[in-house]
Amino acid sequence: MKKAKENSAAPTSGPLKIRVEGKEREFDIENPMLPSWVEERKLTAGGYPYDKKMNSNEYDAMLEQLQIELVKAQAWLQSTGKRVMALFEGRDAAGKGGTIFVLHQYMNPRTARNVALTKPTEPERGQWYFQRYVEHFPTSGEFVTFDRSWYNRAGVEPVMGFCTPQQHEQFLDETPHFERMICNEGIHFFKFWLNIGQETQLERFHDRRYSPLKSWKFSPIDIAGITKWDDYTKARDTMFKRTHKQFAPWIIVRANDKRRARLAVMRRILLSLPYDGRDLGIIGKEDKKIIGEGPSFLGKQD
Repeated sequence: MKKAKENSAAPTSGPLKIRVEGKEREFDIENPMLPSWVEERKLTAGGYPYDKKMNSNEYDAMLEQLQIELVKAQAWLQSTGKRVMALFEGRDAAGKGGTIFVLHQYMNPRTARNVALTKPTEPERGQWYFQRYVEHFPTSGEFVTFDRSWYNRAGVEPVMGFCTPQQHEQFLDETPHFERMICNEGIHFFKFWLNIGQETQLERFHDRRYSPLKSWKFSPIDIAGITKWDDYTKARDTMFKRTHKQFAPWIIVRANDKRRARLAVMRRILLSLPYDGRDLGIIGKEDKKIIGEGPSFLGKQD
């Protein structure tokens, strides 16, 4: 078992009974020792196709090359007025924030920004549901990412009871029409789902709970979500079925290894943008074990 340093500032909870791979398990976030059954499967959980993380030196070298390409792509956006918008969705601890960070790391922040909205204010709750997101859409030459988006209404909200079944159904019905307008407007539109295994999520929650640097990421809603894995899976699958469209596909990235996932996301964006000076040899080909489109890519892996 892996032992972690105690951090008393984090929220607390007692032992939880959960089902993992058909077996009943007990997981206690308050125990500094990570259970061996989590430690052993934190990378391979959910049918992940690799049993070792990507080599750090190989990752760092490839990351730098792709970030150089992103800077070139941004210059193209600014010279042509083209727009990019990328949504990042996934379960809690899927690695959305870290992926967004490396995307933006060397881009000019004047025209590349991230949107991470808090819960709606009272006036926003009285608005059209999509309204507060639309005001953050990219203007000419901008590259905009969303760390969670309107798809809160397809996952967190129905699972945690923050919206009604009628609101959930209306969202699923209206969203493809909304996204068709985005694409018709000429915006380069990406929807990324970072998919992780159950033990992977538990290990990352445990790491957050005992890390002085990451404890702010751990919240009571994370604790509540631990026992709702199957509910989130059902909501995710419904979301894919109703909102995966040819004009706005769900791009699914297996993200148990954050390094491979980050490179896969960057590579997909770069291969999709016809920017000046694009070096396809540097960008390379996609790893089809890691990235694909639509619900069929997930199959029965999780």
